[in-house]
Amino acid sequence: MSVTVILAEKPSVAKNIADALKIKQKRDGYFEGNNYIITWAFGHLLQLYDAKDYDGKMARWKMENFPFIPSDFKYKVKSNPRNREQIDAGVNKQLKMIKYLTSRKDVSSIISACDYDREGQIIGDSIIDYIQTDKKVFRLLLNEWTQTGVLEGLKNLKANDEMKPLSDAGISRQWADWVIGINLTSVATLKYQKGKGKALNIGRVLLPTLKIIYDRDKEIATFVPDNYYKLIATFETKKEEKYQGSYVENRQEKFKSIEQLEAIKATLNKNNATVIDKQVESKKEFPPLLFNLSNLQGHVTSKYKGWTSDKVLKVAQTLYEKKLITYPRTSSMALEESLVGKTAKVLEVITENFPYKSELKFMKTKRVFNNAKVESHSAITPTYMKPSRLSSDQEIVYNAIKNRLIMQFMPIAEYEETKLETSLDEETLKGTFISKGKVQLVEGWKKVERIQSKDTLLPFVEMNEGVLVSDSEVTSHVTKPPKYHTEKTLLRVMETCGKTVKDSDSDGEEMLGAILTGFSIGTPATRAETIKKLKDVGYIESQNKNLLCTEVGKKLVETFPVKQLFDLEFTGRLEKTLADIEKSNISKQEFLNFVFSFTAESVATIKKEETVIINQLNVQPNTREVLGKCPMCQNAIIEGAKGFGCSNWKSGCKFVIWKNDKFLAALKKKPTKTMVKNLLKDDVVFVKGLTSKKGNKFNAYLRYQKNDDNAYFSWKMEFKK
Repeated sequence: MSVTVILAEKPSVAKNIADALKIKQKRDGYFEGNNYIITWAFGHLLQLYDAKDYDGKMARWKMENFPFIPSDFKYKVKSNPRNREQIDAGVNKQLKMIKYLTSRKDVSSIISACDYDREGQIIGDSIIDYIQTDKKVFRLLLNEWTQTGVLEGLKNLKANDEMKPLSDAGISRQWADWVIGINLTSVATLKYQKGKGKALNIGRVLLPTLKIIYDRDKEIATFVPDNYYKLIATFETKKEEKYQGSYVENRQEKFKSIEQLEAIKATLNKNNATVIDKQVESKKEFPPLLFNLSNLQGHVTSKYKGWTSDKVLKVAQTLYEKKLITYPRTSSMALEESLVGKTAKVLEVITENFPYKSELKFMKTKRVFNNAKVESHSAITPTYMKPSRLSSDQEIVYNAIKNRLIMQFMPIAEYEETKLETSLDEETLKGTFISKGKVQLVEGWKKVERIQSKDTLLPFVEMNEGVLVSDSEVTSHVTKPPKYHTEKTLLRVMETCGKTVKDSDSDGEEMLGAILTGFSIGTPATRAETIKKLKDVGYIESQNKNLLCTEVGKKLVETFPVKQLFDLEFTGRLEKTLADIEKSNISKQEFLNFVFSFTAESVATIKKEETVIINQLNVQPNTREVLGKCPMCQNAIIEGAKGFGCSNWKSGCKFVIWKNDKFLAALKKKPTKTMVKNLLKDDVVFVKGLTSKKGNKFNAYLRYQKNDDNAYFSWKMEFKK
């Protein structure tokens, strides 16, 4: 009887396949039974050669050695992360086990069961190429690891040769990023960085993402606030119900002149008025579309404190490996039409104890089931498996995915939008007062997550009804600058490559699913990793949920001469080309020839540019300057990486002024050495250029005082010393 080897991407997935095939016998590095051997990788077991592996002279970075583009790319066993000069012993052992298992005489075929995406394809292919087998190789393509999914997948295997376009796209991405990264990172570090230490990272996806944040920071920094005024009148009906209206004259609601509005206000007291127009419009509100990875990341990071896109992906991956959700690294927000029956069964399972079950109605709609809106993988949904024990993090992600599916089959929310126009009975006033409000008629899908409407509610009034002006005020406003990017907004720009879409979770057909597939920055699987890397290499930083450029990040954008790498369109076209390779619309070699040529030209451009230091690394150990005495224990206050703190912190002193202090950040300020010195010397410091919530600049005295009820300090603001 012939035996088949199944190669899974991870041990947990191998266990899921073994469970589906009812194989209990586990050995060192594999499961065996029922004519199957199931073994596994640990993600990538092989990596591309380092530059020095091709040529010993590349062990040291010298400008004359670049550009360096190998004529033939080679792979080696993955290095030990703790010592890159040694191979990873565990990886090497597993590779030998895979080679031994596939070489057994009773083995007739191999099934690659790695994830159905570019990376999964090259993980499996690189291992199969490395072991040099002559056995037939098949491909298992699954969207979920449930027993039903595995058994159905094994009945519908494809020849691995058919996946060559996907493999070519994966290899193209890997080789391109190696060539661009190795060459431009090395040359940029030699040219623009002083001192030894970490490199100045340059990457195909890293730089355009940095530029998105840089551009938003610059918009905010150069924003000039503009003052304007509104006149708001409060009207009282005969039933003593009140509503407000905003004065509008010649279609203008915002006025530059406060005197004009004050003059009108003086005439309003206790005047009679009439509702001269009432428009009521019934509207429907559809639920937000099903999640793809970017929208799931945006939803969770904006709703829950402390979450990052990277964390959302990692938690979703654990749910996928537990067989609880479908493949998470998807860009689609609809399901394949063939999944109608399966989805109906899943809905039945996940709504067993749902309080609004009587309102659910399963239907096949184009918003949910639409082949034209599915690329490779359908949207993320739960499977029919019921979760038993979930961590609190897993519950957050699982419930978001579960609720989003349930919403699709709840009634559509309906509301009434009302617009009132109220006019003073005296004919001297040129304008009228406009009031807008909504009344929720059908809550529908909003019940699932108890989404409350934040809209103004108006009392019921009739046309030509008389009302009384009970109060009025002139309100002062200031135009607001754009908001800093968050992970949610950044992911959206990366996914749409800067194309404008509505900033709402419930956008309809014009949303991301309708945008040209593949034309983006990065992939669903890599975007979170890119944001994390930008933080790790010190180009951006987080302040609460906001993402801001660091000084190094700003200097890099302003100095680095290869401007195409900052261009969203350029990077989007590269990503689109990779998607075209998957579809056999373009060859791997065409893409690589372009990348190699671009890299060589970029190296030449950097070499001829003037040398400017973007990043200065400390060559000498930093002698810590004493800024003053600690108000708690009288020891020295010194500057650290994240704050100005007491040198006696190891003994428990808690005094510190954080560099990303929330109070100061809200006033658009960061603490400086001079500010801290003056504060410690005089117990108070005069700070100029603080920014109010309305965007106005002001100066104030600040004190940093210990709280009465704990060991921490808080800021106090004064306007007279």
